[in-house]
Amino acid sequence: MIDESKLIEQLQSNLDKNAAFKELISLYKERLYWHIRHIVKSHDDTDDVLQNTFIKIYKNIQKFKGDSKLYSWMYRIATNEALTFIKKRANEFQISDEEAHQLAIDNLKADIYFEGNEIQLKLQEAIATLPEKQRLVFNMKYFQDIKYKDMSKILDTSEGALKASYHIATKKIEDYLTSN
Repeated sequence: MIDESKLIEQLQSNLDKNAAFKELISLYKERLYWHIRHIVKSHDDTDDVLQNTFIKIYKNIQKFKGDSKLYSWMYRIATNEALTFIKKRANEFQISDEEAHQLAIDNLKADIYFEGNEIQLKLQEAIATLPEKQRLVFNMKYFQDIKYKDMSKILDTSEGALKASYHIATKKIEDYLTSN
């Protein structure tokens, strides 16, 4: 287990920054990849967003104050980068964010990196029907088992509101799956 405070110190030091950043990438690349992937859906788009996320982390690590855990701060950046990507994609195609999510789901069927079966595809379709906040909360809780306390710091929302969002999201998904 790596000492987070020591890693932060190294990241914020000009002497150790590059080596520490390589360590940071090896520690968090996969977790952030899957977090972003659940938002943007496409493997190639996820790689682009992940790269942008790490660039932003590298450029802004000096601004990290330690008010939260390092991974919470990074997840927040990754979430914002993924949502920004979706908004850009929606603007490019002159469609709503919801339509952009549905387009991403439709493209999943052709994505060679998607290993899911028909049931998993249906679940992704159901998730795509949720409002943005519920979609984020559901993905973070269901797929990554992020604790509400940590999610609260990432999404800047109270734990109670997150629990309610997750409950409502699961009900909507259940309704979608049983009616379609």
